[in-house]
Amino acid sequence: MEEVLKPDLCVIGAGSGGLSVAAAAAQFGVPVVLIEKDKMGGDCLNYGCVPSKALLAAGKRAEAVRNAIDFGIDVIEAQIDYRRVHDHVHGVIAAIAPNDSAERFTGLGVRVIHATANFLDKNTVEAGRVLIRARRFVVATGSSPVIPPIPGLNEVPYFTNETIFDVSDRIQHLIVVGGGPIGIELAQAYRMLGSHVTVIEAAAILGREDEEAARVVIDHLTKSGVLLHPGARVERVERAVQGVAVYLGKDGETEVIKGSHLLIATGRKPNVKTLSLDRAGIKYDDNGIKVNSHLVTSNSRIYAIGDVIGGPQFTHLANYHAGIVIRNALFRLRPKASTANIPRVTFTEPELAQIGLTEAEARKKYRRIRIMRFPYADNDRAQAERETEGFIKAITKRDGTILGCTIVGAEAGEMLQLWAMAMQKEMKIGDLTTIVFPYPTLSELSKRVAYAYYQPSLTKGWLRSIIGFLRRFG
Repeated sequence: MEEVLKPDLCVIGAGSGGLSVAAAAAQFGVPVVLIEKDKMGGDCLNYGCVPSKALLAAGKRAEAVRNAIDFGIDVIEAQIDYRRVHDHVHGVIAAIAPNDSAERFTGLGVRVIHATANFLDKNTVEAGRVLIRARRFVVATGSSPVIPPIPGLNEVPYFTNETIFDVSDRIQHLIVVGGGPIGIELAQAYRMLGSHVTVIEAAAILGREDEEAARVVIDHLTKSGVLLHPGARVERVERAVQGVAVYLGKDGETEVIKGSHLLIATGRKPNVKTLSLDRAGIKYDDNGIKVNSHLVTSNSRIYAIGDVIGGPQFTHLANYHAGIVIRNALFRLRPKASTANIPRVTFTEPELAQIGLTEAEARKKYRRIRIMRFPYADNDRAQAERETEGFIKAITKRDGTILGCTIVGAEAGEMLQLWAMAMQKEMKIGDLTTIVFPYPTLSELSKRVAYAYYQPSLTKGWLRSIIGFLRRFG
């Protein structure tokens, strides 16, 4: 006998976006059913943001030991206990997990169902032996790794981001297929932890990012010993005596790279196959579920948010989508979702942070723009910390309207918050010059690059004449 539930809201997927919707709705007193077929917390907690940043943190500690001599501190080479690194990563997941747990959401009044969800019709979802007929549904099923059709891949062991964090032994030589943020972050983490690392990318390494900023990260990776093969195509893979052999084609020639382990990081695809979306009248394709600017699908009773709708795949974007849905579904405020000013950060060493348009994008869209740069090397705190690698770049219209900001360097992700607020509040770049920043901090870089907007005016004759005129009356 199947149980029938009739809540106001049914959320499918307990990743960041789905959990945010469920928690907010429940706290407003709305009856909510939450369906999750796998782990609570989704990809971000279990396989993505959290474990990757925990692994990077371990790698950065090892790198800090190696570089301590630059500060006059002699230390023994970092001794890495890979089992304890593994335990650190999973300890971080365990520390955060209670916030995403079924117990917490049950305590909020949410009915949590652990089962695979699929639509039976436009108004009904089946999850295990439960039927849910909700007033509204939210599909937040996220994404999963894309496995490219590489000949021989099915015959060799390989990792994705969903499996590599289970490793508790030293990886001798990691071959990474994919030079985007996921592949590059993990490549650098394992290099800092003592592995040999090779990255193969069919296009450009970090190709979506500002080319000038990406070059800073690429140069750092190269200096650290990561072998990069941009513009190379993997022709096939096969087992080797000590692991795996990857055959790659580049410039008309074939090269064989042998490693102990293989990581596939070639992108992610929306999780739509098991949902029976056709039965619900929901339009979708390989890029994800189709939604309008209010995040409503072709079925007006069903919303979709996060990775499952395609486009940028960020936890913070899914959380932003959740807020849009809550205001639409509960308060009928009809806000629209926009990805124009969504920040993104690649948490490498140095970090690469971006909001708004890159320089190349701005030049394509506008005829006349202003580009201001300021180097980390001219910041006093950066010198004290020996973090002089990188720069901040601001892109504006000629009237000072901020179009975008790129930061590559230490704490770039933290410093980007100021620019996110400035763009959200439609501030002009000149407004940033009026803020008093504490000295010495890296945040002063933002003020210095803002001042650079006015630098061309300082040499104009009319301005010097006005200053000279006013000086006579001083």
